[in-house]
Amino acid sequence: MTGPAAHRERMRAVQVRLEAQAAVGAPPGLTDPDPGGSERWEAGQVWAHLAEFPPYWAAQIQHVVDGWTEQPDGPGAERTPVKFGRTKTDAERIAAIDRDRHADPDLLLARVRREIAAVADQLDALSPEAWEAIGAHPRLGAMTMPQIVEDFVVGHLEEHADQLDLLRERA
Repeated sequence: MTGPAAHRERMRAVQVRLEAQAAVGAPPGLTDPDPGGSERWEAGQVWAHLAEFPPYWAAQIQHVVDGWTEQPDGPGAERTPVKFGRTKTDAERIAAIDRDRHADPDLLLARVRREIAAVADQLDALSPEAWEAIGAHPRLGAMTMPQIVEDFVVGHLEEHADQLDLLRERA
């Protein structure tokens, strides 16, 4: 099953996992680095990132959809991928993680809950044409809307829930 219903189900499953993590507090230790990277985080940084990235990527999804639908359509019309996104070195991303890394996970969870619901509603409302939009990420290049949603929202939520689970297992 793919599409908004599957995404909503997966985001709800992540939310349940995050609720369980928040209920027992932040575990000690550092995450493993991302594949091909060196960035390691404590649980507070993971929570801060979980709270900051869904609204960012929701706005980027809308940006890609808007840019895609504004382009000419029809016979002979050539659409170009819409530039979107950021990289791990983005100053606003780094500042948000640093600012909120010591915040109470319960407070960050409340934001995550709201943002998961908002993104799920946004995905439900996307038209079939919007699901055909193509964006151009600065590092990953051309990406379809399903890839954008998977890599930057649904799969990203799961990845960070996995990090918190692994920190808990190691504690």
